[in-house]
Amino acid sequence: MIGRLTLSDFRNHDDALILPHHSFILLTGENGAGKTNILEAVSMLAPGRGLRGAPLRAMARQDGPGSFGIAAEVDGVVLGTGVSPAAPDRRQVRIGGVTSSANALADHLSIVWLTPAMDRLFLDSPGGRRRFLDRLTLALHPGHAGHSGRYEAAMRQRNRLLGDVRRADPAWLSALEAQMEEHGAALAGARADLIARLNDALADQPDEPFARPRIAIASEETDGDLPLAARLARERRRDAAAGRTLSGPHRHDLSVTHIAKGQAAALCSTGEQKALLLSILLAHAALVAADRGQPPVLLLDEVAAHLDPVRRAALFNRLRETGGQVWMTGTESSLFNELNGATRLEVTPGEGVRSAA
Repeated sequence: MIGRLTLSDFRNHDDALILPHHSFILLTGENGAGKTNILEAVSMLAPGRGLRGAPLRAMARQDGPGSFGIAAEVDGVVLGTGVSPAAPDRRQVRIGGVTSSANALADHLSIVWLTPAMDRLFLDSPGGRRRFLDRLTLALHPGHAGHSGRYEAAMRQRNRLLGDVRRADPAWLSALEAQMEEHGAALAGARADLIARLNDALADQPDEPFARPRIAIASEETDGDLPLAARLARERRRDAAAGRTLSGPHRHDLSVTHIAKGQAAALCSTGEQKALLLSILLAHAALVAADRGQPPVLLLDEVAAHLDPVRRAALFNRLRETGGQVWMTGTESSLFNELNGATRLEVTPGEGVRSAA
């Protein structure tokens, strides 16, 4: 759990200190107060670009020094990240006072989030669902981010070479395609492991009060039995014409079905889609807790807004059962009346964060 969180010149917060005293941290305040900004800051303690996927320079406070800093104490180790004015697009990470990589953050903390923008996940692009899938996978396989980065780097180099396929060195292309096969196999294997284990965990969940989903990886590829490097070598001219690589795990999609209705999640109601997401998130939290001996930190932005009191109470009970730290936001404190034992904070524009007790 995060025992101490400090923000410096991050978004609209020039200086903020949060000391959680409970496993639930509730951030309430009016729209635009900066509640989601705090969740985003926590999300930056994991590999990647945070829950908004924003450029680093956009996270620095307007009219600030052009830098920002985030630090958190986790099990006695201080994790820190930020940027300097001299390099606003280069993320810096320190773990225990030692310069490190962003991917190394996954060894200390697993973080999963749910935001209002994700309510349309099943109607979003395959890329959005794939990023969601990879965040879940990363929590169980900390090396997933490293394989993803190396796969993407090899693919970018291959795409550049294919821009002039007649001059491209075949041996260089073959080496890059071999790298893509190696790291792509690791990516696909980790995703498949997550899917299998999640489906097992979901099979034990009740259908109510949250819908129970079945999940799978969808792919349009027809030559899945052929090694990836061989497919890529065969498809060089096609990929050169398309200007991108058309085969590989970067083309995977996440398929979700509402079991009770036998219906694809994309065809379900907005409320059902939210319930499916919550079921996946709760099952995943239980898996992480069992696998790593440490439940993930959950960031839930406006999660209670469209739930009736019965489902809100059920959600809070299920969240407590995860044993992890849960950060939640809401515009109204009354949405959390059913929740006892929480660090309640009020976020006010221009005044920062203060106790709501």
